[in-house]
This record gives sequence, C-alpha cells and structure tokens, in this order.
Amino acid sequence: MPINITMPALSPTMEEGNLSKWLVKEGDKVSPGDVIAEIETDKATMEVEAVDEGTVAKLVVPAGTEGVKVNALIAVLAGEGEDAGAAAKSDGGAVTAKAEAKQDKAPISPPVGEMSTKSTEGGAVPPASHSVTPPSALPSLPPLGISPSRGEIGQSPEGRTFASPLARRIAKEAGVDVSAVSGTGPHGRVVKADVDAAIAGGGAQAAPAAKAPAGAPAPAVKAMSDEQVLKLFEQGSYDLVPHDNMRKTIARRLVEAKTTIPHFYLTLDCELDALLALRTQINAAAPVKKTDKGEAPAYKLSVNDMVIKAMAMALKAVPDANASWTESAMVKHKHADVGVAVSIPGGLITPIIRKADEKTLSTISNEMKDLASRARSRKLKPEEYQGGTTAVSNLGMFGIKDFAAVINPPHATILAVGAGEERAVVKNGEIKIATVMSVTLSTDHRAVDGALGAELLVAFKRLIENPMGMLV
Repeated sequence: MPINITMPALSPTMEEGNLSKWLVKEGDKVSPGDVIAEIETDKATMEVEAVDEGTVAKLVVPAGTEGVKVNALIAVLAGEGEDAGAAAKSDGGAVTAKAEAKQDKAPISPPVGEMSTKSTEGGAVPPASHSVTPPSALPSLPPLGISPSRGEIGQSPEGRTFASPLARRIAKEAGVDVSAVSGTGPHGRVVKADVDAAIAGGGAQAAPAAKAPAGAPAPAVKAMSDEQVLKLFEQGSYDLVPHDNMRKTIARRLVEAKTTIPHFYLTLDCELDALLALRTQINAAAPVKKTDKGEAPAYKLSVNDMVIKAMAMALKAVPDANASWTESAMVKHKHADVGVAVSIPGGLITPIIRKADEKTLSTISNEMKDLASRARSRKLKPEEYQGGTTAVSNLGMFGIKDFAAVINPPHATILAVGAGEERAVVKNGEIKIATVMSVTLSTDHRAVDGALGAELLVAFKRLIENPMGMLV
C-alpha cells in the first residue's frame, strides 16, 4: 500500500512551510531515520527524517516550493514489494491530510528543544514571538511517513507508541499512560480524542508522576482577587481609592509592554562638564523679552532639553534604531519624535516633541515647558501625546543614579536618565573629578538588538560629551 508523506507541523504556530530541498530522488530507497528533505519553517530550516521503509515513488512538491500548507501531500513512498510506478499513480484524493482536531488558544508554546532543529544556514534560530496563539491540537503530522526529529513523534516503531504532542501533554497532565491508550489516528497514532476517551472511561493505566525537566516553565500563577488581597491587612487600617481611567490605562499598557516586548538594557556613563558649561553660556546669551510678569529671558535651557536633542540626533545618526515593530513589517521613521515622561497627579503622561532632530535647543526648551504645563492641567490634545518614535524618562532631579524604564509602545526604545554627580574618573592615568550621568537604554529586542542599541547609545554619548555638535 502506498505511504503518503505530508508536510509536517514542525512548530505549534506553523501553518505552512517552504520545501527548501529534497535529499532523495524518485527511485531511491529509504529507511527509518534517513534524512529525506529540508523544510524551512518560521523559525529555522529543519531536516526531516523518514520513519517508514520504502521506495520514493513520486515527489509531489518540487524543491524550492514556498507556502506549502501543513498536511499537504509532498511525496509518496512505495511499500515493500510494491511497484513504484503503480504507487505513484495512486495518490489521487490524498492531497491533503485532515487536521486531527480543531484549533484553539493555548497559553504558551512548547519548551524549546522539544524537537531537534538542525539549522542549515549557520545562523542562530531567532526567538519566537511572545504573543502567540498556538493550536490546542496540532495538525496531524504525516501518517508516519516522515519524522521531524529522532526520539520524538515518528520515532522508529520498535516498541514505541506514536502520539501527537498534544495527546502526550494531555495524558501527562491527567496521569494517563499514553502507551496504554489505543490510537485511532493514522497508523494507530494516539491523538487527542483517544486520550480524552481514555480519561473519560477511566480505562487507561495511570503513569507515574514525572519530574519537570530543568528549565521548564513554571505553571502560571493566578493573581489574587481583591478580596484575597484585602484579607491580608487588618480591617480599618487602610483606605480604598478607586482607580481612575488614567491609572487603569497605565496599568494595562505597562502589563502589555512587559509581557509582550522583549526588553534589552544597555547602560553608559556620560561626562557632563562640557554640556553644563555650554548650557551656562547659551542661557547667559538669551535675549530678554517682555511678559505679563515683566522681563524674562526668551529661553532657559535645562539639561533635559539637551538630552532630548541629543537623543533625537542620535536616532538620525543611527536610522535603523529609529523604528517600531509590527508583526508584518518594521516601521522605519523619517523623523525623530521624542516623547518625554512627565509626572502628573495620579500617574504620568508622555507629551511629544515632534521632529526634535530639526529643532533648535531653545525651541525644544520652550515647547517642553508648554507641554509639561498643559500636561499637568490635563489639557493636552491626543496628537500631542500619542505616537512618537522614542521616549526619555529623567529621574535625575530626584537624585536617582540609574534605573531602567519600561518601553512605551509603539516605541522600540526609551532612555532612562539618572542624576549628574561628581565622580572620580581616570584620565591619562590620573584620577580626576568629573560630573557624570548614567543613562540606560531599554530596547525592544525584536526591532533594536544589542549591537544596534549600543551604536545608538554611543552616538548619544558622543553628542552629550561634545555638545557643540548639537548647535550645527
């Protein structure tokens, strides 16, 4: 009887793959364990092994074909003693194998290493997205005509039980010995429905509890309810202040940012003495203007104003870092729009200096004062605080030496700025005193990886320590 080989589901999120290369040709004999093809998934290029013995009767899908759906027929094997020509003609009606169960959401993807992945391109396998919706029942793998790796599904059939990853997981959680379950899938493979039936009937032998492998993710911990939290405190020892909409929004966005964005942190020390001297000169040269309260300088620069300008210019110098991540494409921004975290009663907001790279320091300073004032009175327009390409959070005025800020989506970076303080530094083999400021860049590692983030931070440091570059 001909053996149909179908496109395997090599990862929980895989819906289609590219058949990169056939390592066999029609007429070749294969045995269990022989590598027969290379398939490119969304994560890596994998070698696929045969688990049945036979002769390659027909290669249905040519090498180099892209977008081959999971469970689509890709080749036919002729069994022992079967005519290869006849087997090649008998594949009609078996073009696509059915999925073994419907898909629904699962909380996490399987641990890395569940299937062996041998990259044929010499590169590291990129991390999977943290925001995934893997199927609760993986599509049926080929009817044991191929194996994604040794030692997993599609193992050599000598005394082993074939079962889908989902069936194995459900059986393990229920304490069911999967080898005691009768399989109704292709070639007797145990599928989810078989395990469910065994659990319902109570007829499967209980399997001994196994220890979780080292490094396995801990089970999700459910957050305590309001009632459970309040029971921990003495009655009458607290007041309840209901959340306003701002605090609810901040909480929701912080959870979104920390659970969906892979944060990566980089820290540098910047000497401020040259910047402080230039700031003093610029402020001293400010023209005087008349106001309702009398005469006042036309502008008064702060260190934060110069940090905003330096960050914007650094993004223009390293344009690949001036980006935002989306699932379908990288958003490359043409301007550096810098959001600035402003503390207001009940939370914080991030008004944006648009095209900060093109504006003078005095313009940035005056815009920032206006935006901060209207932010505290909650009079900002949505377009004044939504969007942006990066952000700056400065806690230096509170004496904070260094900290790491949480990225504000859709930004891919945020700069946390600490206090400028006198420190001992070594210059030309001698200890000197310098005013030093520590800054930490948080990056979305999907859009700005370590090396690119370091390049951006070095460009920022160069501008801070050579501030005349911000005037030309």
